[in-house]
Amino acid sequence: MSEEIKNELEAAEAASQEEMEQIVSLKKGDTVKGTIVKIEDNQAYVSIGYKYDGVIPIRELSSVHLDSATDAVEVGQEVETKVVSIDDEKERLVLSKRAIDSENAWDELQSRFDSQETFEVTVADVVKGGIVADVGVRGFIPASMVERHFVEDFSDYKGRTLRVKVKEIDRENNKVILSQKDVLDEEFEANKLKVMGQLKEGEVLEGTVQRLTQFGAFVDVGGVDGLVHVSEIAWNHVEKPADVLSEGDKVKVKVLKVDPEKGKISLSIKAATPGPWETAAEQFHTGDIVSGEVKRLVNFGAFVEIAPGVEGLVHISQISHKHIGTPHEVLKEGQTVQVKVLDVNPNEKRVSLSIKETEEAPAPAPRSEKPSKGSSVRKEDLGDNPNVSLSNQGLSITLGERFGDKLSKLK
Repeated sequence: MSEEIKNELEAAEAASQEEMEQIVSLKKGDTVKGTIVKIEDNQAYVSIGYKYDGVIPIRELSSVHLDSATDAVEVGQEVETKVVSIDDEKERLVLSKRAIDSENAWDELQSRFDSQETFEVTVADVVKGGIVADVGVRGFIPASMVERHFVEDFSDYKGRTLRVKVKEIDRENNKVILSQKDVLDEEFEANKLKVMGQLKEGEVLEGTVQRLTQFGAFVDVGGVDGLVHVSEIAWNHVEKPADVLSEGDKVKVKVLKVDPEKGKISLSIKAATPGPWETAAEQFHTGDIVSGEVKRLVNFGAFVEIAPGVEGLVHISQISHKHIGTPHEVLKEGQTVQVKVLDVNPNEKRVSLSIKETEEAPAPAPRSEKPSKGSSVRKEDLGDNPNVSLSNQGLSITLGERFGDKLSKLK
């Protein structure tokens, strides 16, 4: 036998001996590396160089629920596993990828928790109260920690990639809480400071209505929200923002104030549009007759709105042709009336109006005839009228005429 052949045989014998030692030394609890060679719905087969392949049941592939083994591994993938059980007689070798992943995960998760590192996860399942991801162990993301806004249905989140931080970790109880909201909040605040630094008071820009409340509307201007108070929505009175705005509306807003320390931006929609008094001079002229709504009644007159944000005064003397003590006698708030424009002064934001000049003046009452000179007046005709005196010159003449002849005879 040649020396070369002898060396080859010795090498082969040594390799065989090494393989036998590996087979003999394989036992429950050992950690082994292998390659995925076959996948079925509920399990995956791994070649670890043993005399037969090992199998990873679907429950041992991941710490989260899987619909199929293909959701966790693919053919050709190298994996590290732990021996769960071995039965050479039945040639059954059960392995666990989940056990190794879990052991390796805790230290890494603790490190990420301590540093508040942001990392990516894939949503594995949607469960009651939130969603779960496989991070070596089961990572739970509560519904309130998924987005910055409320999400009603998470059914389409499965398979999505999210950027998260470790919110809570408890190794003893096998508990890991993750949060994407923390990541989004940090990015939002960083962007908010950047945008606020670029905003200038007085500038007009376009925004999108994000949210409506009783006291105003929050409008997105470049990734941050500013508040349009209800009093700044329109030139006319607005009871509720929802009466005139809807979420998603595109609006022009004027920046009123920027407060980086408090993180607040005050905006105005009405200030970004021409004010009603700016167009009043063109819209209304002296002598025009227009329709308006009685907004307020005061002792000296009535304020009538003839255009949104434009109120004119009808002085009490211009309300009715007849004498009235107070405007309340003939008018009420909310009433629609016709008015005539007497004067327009946009600079002083003042309009003088008249109601009575839109109505025809009533005909004057007929006057009673004065008694002609020489006509007789009887005392009984006067009655007890205190305004008539028997010493009245006109009455004296009448009595003299009546009794003149008799007086002459007595003389």
